[in-house]
Amino acid sequence: MDPFSFVGGNKRYHTWNDALRRRYGQKVCKIPLNAGFGCPNRDGTCGTGGCTYCSGQKSGDFGGDPSLSLESQFHQMKAVFEKKWPGSRYIAYFQAGTNTYAPVDVLRETFEPVLAFPGVVGLAVATRADCLPDPVLCYLEDLSCRTDLTVELGLQTIHDETARRIRRGHDYETFLRGYRALADCGIPVCVHLINGLPGETREMMLQSVRQVAALRPYAVKIHLLYLLRGTPLADEYQSAPFPLLEKEEYVQLVCDQLELLPAETIIQRLTGDGDRRSLIGPMWSVRKREVLNAIDREMERRGTVQGIRFRPDPPCKKEVDF
Repeated sequence: MDPFSFVGGNKRYHTWNDALRRRYGQKVCKIPLNAGFGCPNRDGTCGTGGCTYCSGQKSGDFGGDPSLSLESQFHQMKAVFEKKWPGSRYIAYFQAGTNTYAPVDVLRETFEPVLAFPGVVGLAVATRADCLPDPVLCYLEDLSCRTDLTVELGLQTIHDETARRIRRGHDYETFLRGYRALADCGIPVCVHLINGLPGETREMMLQSVRQVAALRPYAVKIHLLYLLRGTPLADEYQSAPFPLLEKEEYVQLVCDQLELLPAETIIQRLTGDGDRRSLIGPMWSVRKREVLNAIDREMERRGTVQGIRFRPDPPCKKEVDF
């Protein structure tokens, strides 16, 4: 396999940046927006308080200010990106909260004006697999025919025992139903996974990637679990500490996971970095560039590339029941 068949530079995996440059012929930036959507895992529909790792910003710690209009949020971030990448195009990223957790008329009133913002070529909509009723799916299918749409689904883990511990609010089968419903509509899906969740072994994290790889998703985000003050998981850690991943351990794990994912799957993220003001650990996570460089070096040292160990057949179900 040609390690540079998808990407430029020293990357040995299918980067989001390069995929967008190939499609649009220029830099495309993702602008996070906060439309103020709620979450069924907070309002009592399927839980209260949200996932144990989630902050009060509902996974939008670096997103826009919900007190501002979407237009103001967009132009605020656009001004920042313009200084670094003048003349870029943009994907509007509805990041915070569950962005399909509303009636279709509300979604339409939220998404449609953003498509007309200057330079916008598409939307990324973060949501949960249990918030995709048929009317919403029909609207998303229509959107995907008119713009570059990606729906981002938080899975985090295939292991239901872990999902219950982190109060995810739905199981793996629910994720699969949501994923397949989107795929049946021809909507590209980006699956989110978290490495380092409490109680999970290295093999369990690899099993999650193997199962996701078998779906051949359009894109994947791999996050590092980090602890933020004020979250239920931070409280759990303070009272009964559990191991946090070390940097070298994380780098080796991510490289193993990249080898297992299909070569065509776009890698949108390979780590995570929380707000330094509230971060408990791992503290090495704030040096994001250093982590990404270490992943590049390890892939080169191995002489490996994304997809080299991909197997299209899904593992037997009993292999993932712990």
